[in-house]
Amino acid sequence: MNNPNRKLIKIATAGSVDDGKSTLIGRLLYDTNSLTTDKIEAIEKSSKQRGYDYLDFSLATDGLVAEREQGITIDVAHIYFNTDKTNFIVADTPGHVEYTRNMVTGASTSQVAIILIDARKGVIEQTYRHFFIANLLRISHVVVAINKMDLVGYEEEVFLKIKGDFNELVAKSDFHEDQLTFIPVSALKGENIARKSEEMPWYIGNTLLQHLEVLEPADLIESAVARFPIQYVTRPKTEAFHDFRGFSGKLYGNSLKVGDQVTVLPSGNETTIKSIHFFDQEYLEAAAGSSITITLADEVDLSRGDMLVKSGTAPRSEKLLSATVCQVNSKALKVGDKYILQHGVNRVLARVDQIESRVHTDFSGAEVVEQLKLNDIGKVHFRLSKAIHADSYKSNKSNGSFILIDEGSFDTVGVGFIE
Repeated sequence: MNNPNRKLIKIATAGSVDDGKSTLIGRLLYDTNSLTTDKIEAIEKSSKQRGYDYLDFSLATDGLVAEREQGITIDVAHIYFNTDKTNFIVADTPGHVEYTRNMVTGASTSQVAIILIDARKGVIEQTYRHFFIANLLRISHVVVAINKMDLVGYEEEVFLKIKGDFNELVAKSDFHEDQLTFIPVSALKGENIARKSEEMPWYIGNTLLQHLEVLEPADLIESAVARFPIQYVTRPKTEAFHDFRGFSGKLYGNSLKVGDQVTVLPSGNETTIKSIHFFDQEYLEAAAGSSITITLADEVDLSRGDMLVKSGTAPRSEKLLSATVCQVNSKALKVGDKYILQHGVNRVLARVDQIESRVHTDFSGAEVVEQLKLNDIGKVHFRLSKAIHADSYKSNKSNGSFILIDEGSFDTVGVGFIE
């Protein structure tokens, strides 16, 4: 029987062409009994037709026809599997530079990243970019899966060399070593995926699946100051709730309690939390990530797009904005361009004041450019039509990010991370 108290872990995968990412995901699905009988039979039949003396688990992830033909991942696919302890959602993201935007969007909601490295190739240019994006998105934990160890004789020296090279990359970032785990694996052979490898007795750590299972969602969630953007004003106007006026939304960053003194933004009015509701239940405290309805002790002017914060912890309120932007549209971003900037539920007009630089995703620095093209990542300064109440992305991911929308087509053209 399934355990209703299972944890939920969201994972993003990244790897270069032929690193074995699809095989790794397929192996995880197989080893957790997440593949249907007919799917396994199809894999067995296809593997036999191709003349393989093994099961090709890369066939377990049904990508686009173009992806299968080219042997590369283009778009983001979400794959689900579970164990007795944990539910997993895997965002299978592309690793090639041409699909940087897809990796950014696919990894944006993930708590854990699995970066694959081919043991024969070691750390390569694409590895730099995969880790750069994981670091940019403030992903809480990174697993470096050094794959295809069977093709290098399961040699510990190969593993240690790659680990050392990767740690040199980490030293160039602000990522903490305790958020990083290295695991030598062979996805094809199933070594150190779900079962401990007898071929690598020198590795004393957990298998990949064991490691993912011991991660706790509470340790992976961002710890920041509480932010409660209002999505909806609840007025039932029924006989039972004739005078009820609540404010609904999702709580980010930290908890809120009944009795907490809060400030209303943008008005600056102060009041206290009278009650916290979740459906027909009332709680004294709500944890970060909760979708709740709050009532207040005083009648204050509050509507969709406003925000409740604990008094004394208000975010910045400004019309000049500096951000790191990933360009996700084929139309280049240039100085003078005007966009709709969506921050949470709020939309304001934004003008590009300056493109400071295009950032090199290998941590080698930046260069001055006149525009940001598709898949470029750069430092950009904006002037807004009205102030937004924002934090830096590093201090509060939910309140420190935005998207840029084309005024004419309403296409999303960029995603931004506030400095």
